[in-house]
Amino acid sequence: MRLTVIGTGYLGAVHAACMAEIGHEVLGVDTDATKTAALAAGRAPFFEPGLPELLARHTRTGRLRFTTSLEEAADFAALHFVCVGTPQRPDSLAADLSHVEAVVDGLVPQITRDSLIVGKSTVPVGTTRALGRRVTAGARDGVEIDLAWNPEFLREGYAVQDTLRPDRLVAGVTTPHADRLLRAVYDPMLRAGVPYICTDPATAELVKVAANSFLATKISFINAMAEVCDAAGADVVTLADALGHDERIGRRFLSAGLGFGGGCLPKDIRAFLARAEELQVGEAVSFLRQVDRINERQRLRTVDLARQLLGGTFAGRRIAVLGATFKPDSDDVRDSPALAVTCELAAQGADVRVHDPEGVDNARAVLPGPAYHTDVMTACRDAELVLHLTEWREYRALDPARLAEVVRVPRLLDARNALDTATWHAAGWHVRALGRPAPVPQPGHGEPVRVTIPHALGAPCTAPTAGEPVSGAPA
Repeated sequence: MRLTVIGTGYLGAVHAACMAEIGHEVLGVDTDATKTAALAAGRAPFFEPGLPELLARHTRTGRLRFTTSLEEAADFAALHFVCVGTPQRPDSLAADLSHVEAVVDGLVPQITRDSLIVGKSTVPVGTTRALGRRVTAGARDGVEIDLAWNPEFLREGYAVQDTLRPDRLVAGVTTPHADRLLRAVYDPMLRAGVPYICTDPATAELVKVAANSFLATKISFINAMAEVCDAAGADVVTLADALGHDERIGRRFLSAGLGFGGGCLPKDIRAFLARAEELQVGEAVSFLRQVDRINERQRLRTVDLARQLLGGTFAGRRIAVLGATFKPDSDDVRDSPALAVTCELAAQGADVRVHDPEGVDNARAVLPGPAYHTDVMTACRDAELVLHLTEWREYRALDPARLAEVVRVPRLLDARNALDTATWHAAGWHVRALGRPAPVPQPGHGEPVRVTIPHALGAPCTAPTAGEPVSGAPA
């Protein structure tokens, strides 16, 4: 089957490559000619395991091509996936739908045959209905254009796997024809037993934002428990393990730490809040405001604990930061908790050295002040405090004894609760983590730390967010 994917950012590039992988002829469309040229040459514009191999294979065979022309897209296929970004608006919590609207307004007048436009971007409930009016207004006489919504459920670092072997497919349609086309597109997945949920567009739109809101709530819940554990002298990791044995709760997404970030969860729960207010049901999801606040508090608490570990001041103190991306297996620094903490450390006078396996270039572009390194030992040399802020596998594999030889003081703050603290203690490190009891004081390290919460990080440390352009950043 021939199809187009409009918007070749994170979501679109992965979707296009995976659709080619399952046998379709795919034309990717983007306004950024530099990006389309790189993709056409088989080069991924961002780090995502498995994607470069798919791009190289299918651009070489011609099954996957790229263009900047919506007119060419309309001529190429009668099935179009819209994968452009829906970032948070600068003036409110609401989602900015201008990129989605621009695609519909630009594509529809070019379509000369009956077609189906399928949205995959994360949008507020009611978007399909509103876009339908734009489709009707812009369509040529005698041309029928259906509109459906097919939300994505990708995890950065696992996007190829999640696209080729999804845990469910959701199709919000208004006609049997749209349902048949989407079933044909995803036939290999359906034959493999992937559940296919056919519903109305409004429900399909809600599935994605509801899923992200639930995950964000679960993360913020355990982080709230971490704050209680700090006050009570309890251990949040053991608490989470015990809770996780309850099959009604489960252990996944129940790891206390620095909190969530990236291009999806933060802006999606805020957009959900804004849309609920518009629908006059804001009280029903008002708890999401507290979910968002708890998430931001983890950044505050990490900065505060780091300051106290250094005796109350960052001025002139060298700090090594392990991790800049919002999660491992990605080079994405949008709304990265790690980079927000780094920003505040530097703003308060610390000499910050940052390491990240993949995100150094993106982090430097957003936050140019700190020194960035691609070698962990270099980043940690002469540090008085090492902060573990992104749980890359490389950091779990570090040799604490070897690292202790290059730092000035073997002092670690594990803000992700992901390292083997016993191994680090055995190597002579003083280790602290959010929600875990302080160890017995060691000579030169002071008394156990009690975390207090400052009022705010302040304007210089607003979490860095790189906007999502029409060219298709993750939806």
